[in-house]
Amino acid sequence: MRRREFLSLVGGATVVLPLVVHAQQPAPEIGFLGSDSADLYADRLSAFRLGLKQAGYAEGQNVAVEYRWAEGRNDRLPELAADLVRRRVAVLVGSTTPTALALKAATTQIPTVFFVAGDPVALGLVASLNRPGGNLTGTTSMTLEVGSKWLQLLHEIVPAASDFAVLINPTSPVLAKSQTDDLQAAARTLGLRLHLLQASTDSDLDAAFASLGQLKPAGLVITSDSFFFTRAERLAASAMRYKLPATFGFPEFAKAGGLISYGASVTEQHRTIGVYVGRILKGEKPADLPIQQSTKVELIINLKTAKTLGITIPHTLVGRADDVIE
Repeated sequence: MRRREFLSLVGGATVVLPLVVHAQQPAPEIGFLGSDSADLYADRLSAFRLGLKQAGYAEGQNVAVEYRWAEGRNDRLPELAADLVRRRVAVLVGSTTPTALALKAATTQIPTVFFVAGDPVALGLVASLNRPGGNLTGTTSMTLEVGSKWLQLLHEIVPAASDFAVLINPTSPVLAKSQTDDLQAAARTLGLRLHLLQASTDSDLDAAFASLGQLKPAGLVITSDSFFFTRAERLAASAMRYKLPATFGFPEFAKAGGLISYGASVTEQHRTIGVYVGRILKGEKPADLPIQQSTKVELIINLKTAKTLGITIPHTLVGRADDVIE
């Protein structure tokens, strides 16, 4: 072989080889842990994928997502979290408070982005909101800042009443306790009495509402929980069946026929999760990404439901609403 031909071949190899190596590099993999099922998370998953896209990633193209679903059983979360950790995914996502806690317990190494309904510092997930430290960051609706408001709103609607009920999920004990403590403190301030009801399955929900017929509270506060969120329509229908004024922290509840919702958009926060995951895939560290808090809390009142229940909503409360359903 002549020298000129040899150099030409070597030069061609130096150009082609990096392209071949680059083409064989696998897409980074995200591990997504959900408390329920994919169909119940449809809106949140769409928002999450939008956030990924805004950060430059598209599922199935330059990033892969491995999903694990607990199907409403929080006791399965540690096992599912450990499974994702064993896959050595690039980033983990916990889309509820129980999933975030399960992922924190499963690894201190893999970057993790979460959405929680409570205070991430009080839940033991991060050191501070501005500088989380460790391997976790994410978003929060800061339920504790609005939780007592749920009870106050019901009290405004039925000011002469003294007994109210609170629905909690016992399989999410950390979140349930923090919200219950906050509501109990608000009840003491207002001079009210609370009846605590528990539900973590559909049959539990039926039993809880059946017991309301005996307790006869003036209203029901549904605490912020993923199990309840995915059953917003069912909860709204049950409250209507038992002719009970009820409030919940998610807009989906009032839109489904519940009386009042007061809280932030969960879908918007999942878009933020997607953006954060993309930033971490590009090299940023969770420890340096501040916790994103809801900047807008919406009050939605369903006047159609109020009329059916025979309740008159005070004009001052209607005037404060961000949206009124008639």
